[in-house]
Amino acid sequence: MLVVVFGLVIAVTAAVLYGGVHWNSGTRALRDQLEAARLPIEPKVFDRRELEPLPAPVQRYFRAVLKDGQPIVAAANVAHTGTFNMSETGEQWKPFTSNQRVVTRRPGFDWDGRILMMPGLPVHVHDAYVAGEGILHAAVLGLFSMVELRGTGDVAQGELMRFLAEAVWYPTALLPSQGVDWDAVDDYSAQANLKDGDVALTLLFHFNEDDTIDAVRADARGRMVGGTVVPTPWHGQFWNYTLLDGIRVPLDGEVAWLLPEGAKPYWRGRITQLNYEFAQ
Repeated sequence: MLVVVFGLVIAVTAAVLYGGVHWNSGTRALRDQLEAARLPIEPKVFDRRELEPLPAPVQRYFRAVLKDGQPIVAAANVAHTGTFNMSETGEQWKPFTSNQRVVTRRPGFDWDGRILMMPGLPVHVHDAYVAGEGILHAAVLGLFSMVELRGTGDVAQGELMRFLAEAVWYPTALLPSQGVDWDAVDDYSAQANLKDGDVALTLLFHFNEDDTIDAVRADARGRMVGGTVVPTPWHGQFWNYTLLDGIRVPLDGEVAWLLPEGAKPYWRGRITQLNYEFAQ
């Protein structure tokens, strides 16, 4: 019996090690594609005169989170920790850690997550938007695929939505000069429009009394239900703003599907590291 147990331990350990190496190789390939798609950034610094045509809450937001002359963010490295709900219908929250590479022009990112299903059994996840293509790949131990989606259309639109919503962490990417058009709604909200190639979308941003963004909403984003992508209302919330490299950003967030029976959160996370690369 001890020999059998010992053999199983060796086999699982080998699978974990090989899976990690295999997954990391795929991560490097994805991020090479991300870097290859980068475009030059102009202007290289923020000028408040750019804000004059924008809706009032958007103007207040940029004045609250950026200083005049702030260098434009070209790329960022982000680390998170938090919990992820693995159940489509119930509550099955599992801890995760992740690192994310973001480039702002051409917009793209790769979120590389590890969700711990049980001790010693991680699910590796790539959630990405690279050169106009959306990617969602989850694999037990990095070897055995649970979900694998890759393509344009709805998959790409859903991932570009994530990029735009998360731009609160690299807010110069929300400036008109960086490709975002804003439409007025009321004194505490505005619509942001972003187009990348054939992918176009609109998100509703809500601003609080501190003039920062506290929520973002999409009327429909692709949700996996039984292996099928179903358009579903979606929103994210942000809080705990702090100053990093002269930029005010939130450290905590939650995202949820808005179902007929109410909001169903599925991601709760905190930024543990955020490093910027500025336009040169």
